[in-house]
Amino acid sequence: MKIKKGDNIIVIAGKDKGKTGKVLVAFPAKNAVLVEGINISKKHQRAKKSGAKGQVIDKTMPINVSNVMINDNGKRARVGKKFIGDKFVRINKKTGKEI
Repeated sequence: MKIKKGDNIIVIAGKDKGKTGKVLVAFPAKNAVLVEGINISKKHQRAKKSGAKGQVIDKTMPINVSNVMINDNGKRARVGKKFIGDKFVRINKKTGKEI
């Protein structure tokens, strides 16, 4: 998976298409990422104590990695790897710059 925690991304498909955000958590096993402010759903929560009211909570849900791309200076970018020195570095395939 080429997208990691802390990356700025742009959504390219789905109900939030065009929105940008920061990756909070990456789930490589599920091939999904959790992005702040993207793919929000409403969760109905029961009352914790008797006599208290239940509530509706906005919860951020994971989005598939295939629906997001790295946001590089306002433009979406494909990610590649390049061997620099003694380790691999992620690069923008179009410009060749390091991400």
